[in-house]
Amino acid sequence: MAAAERIGAAVVAAPPGAEARCGEIARAIGGLDVTVVAGGSTRADSVAAALGACEGGLVLVHDAARPLAPAELFDAVAGRLSSEPEADAVVAAAPITDTVKRGLGPHRAPPEMGVVEETVPRDRLWAAQTPQGFRLAALREAQRAAEREGRLAEATDEARLIELAGGRVLLEPAPAANLKITVPADLGLAEALLAASERV
Repeated sequence: MAAAERIGAAVVAAPPGAEARCGEIARAIGGLDVTVVAGGSTRADSVAAALGACEGGLVLVHDAARPLAPAELFDAVAGRLSSEPEADAVVAAAPITDTVKRGLGPHRAPPEMGVVEETVPRDRLWAAQTPQGFRLAALREAQRAAEREGRLAEATDEARLIELAGGRVLLEPAPAANLKITVPADLGLAEALLAASERV
């Protein structure tokens, strides 16, 4: 993010009590004006806290769980949002290449677990990632609307809030290296990708 040409400042939503340490780490990287705020108990609470420290017309939201997002992706998302005034948001995303099955029940919910209800056509399906770019005013209003309607918890990303508010969200293709660290095995893959990039 610090290497991106279109990013000049960052707000880090840190775990409460870890603000000082997170600030030290972020500032050691250099290249960005960094503000650290205490995050909340949910993703939505943490993003709201960070937005409270933001200024300007555009903002990008990014998960620390995607530490390999290249500078070019931040610039692409920010640039697309700047150049398309009809859009309220731009989401980094990857086309889904696996065959997608819809189960009868939620993940890990017996007895429906493992029973296929249908195969979902994948030709228009994308896996949403971060960074996600927003018009700051639109995102703040979408958050407030979702909170008033009791729908904030159902949004797994901020772009969903824009969708719920009737806004226009665009997709920006993301590179394969923009992986999410979810399980321990992902750390090994991330280390291998970092090692490979250092050799180039």
